[in-house]
Amino acid sequence: MRIPRIYTPQALSENATIQLDEAAANHVARVLRMKAKRKLIVFNGEGQQHFTAEISSVDRKSVSIQVLEKISTQLESPLHIHLGQAISKGDRFEFAIQKAVELGVNEITPLWTSNCDVKLNSERLEKKIRQWRQIAIAACEQSGRDVVPTIHPPTQLESWLATAQGNEKWVLDPRGLPQESAQKVSSACILIGPEGGLSEQEVTQACEHQFIAKLIGPRILRTETAALTAVCLMQNLWGDF
Repeated sequence: MRIPRIYTPQALSENATIQLDEAAANHVARVLRMKAKRKLIVFNGEGQQHFTAEISSVDRKSVSIQVLEKISTQLESPLHIHLGQAISKGDRFEFAIQKAVELGVNEITPLWTSNCDVKLNSERLEKKIRQWRQIAIAACEQSGRDVVPTIHPPTQLESWLATAQGNEKWVLDPRGLPQESAQKVSSACILIGPEGGLSEQEVTQACEHQFIAKLIGPRILRTETAALTAVCLMQNLWGDF
């Protein structure tokens, strides 16, 4: 039987007895319906490590666990990838976050671009940010990652371009150059446009900030497909694929 992996934001140490936070306790007790003596794997996202644990008690409002052994892991890619993803409609953006985390991306910045049709007031935006971060946590629980990627607050494209750091930086563009291998790099940035694509001016702006306009194949990809394809290519070239 597969042992569930549970994220909890609190400090963890061997032989400690802790109460799971509300979200984790709800998942263990109400979703998984686990009982005392069941085994768990718990992690707090702060490093390449997790802990085995055993449930001590379960009730309607709380779950207590006994933390057992610390296990060091080496599941992070040697390539640090920062994905700048234009915010898109429906669940496409959430899908891109989930799969990018599974594929090893380290940072994700939601971007406002000229062709972005999504409109969010401050209250809905804060709710969305919390939802995106929870999606990243859930993807870590599922995929085995012990380091939770950073989901940055949404920002304007121009501001992100001015601060994005990487040895290799791609902006996906159907008018760009075919993808080619370069010398090994340790960090990279990927810029993905919304459903309507980046404008010619935005691609030019990206190139002015040392991004390279890249064409990955002869077909035009959806925004979420483009992101995941680019991540896979980079991981294959310089990461752990």
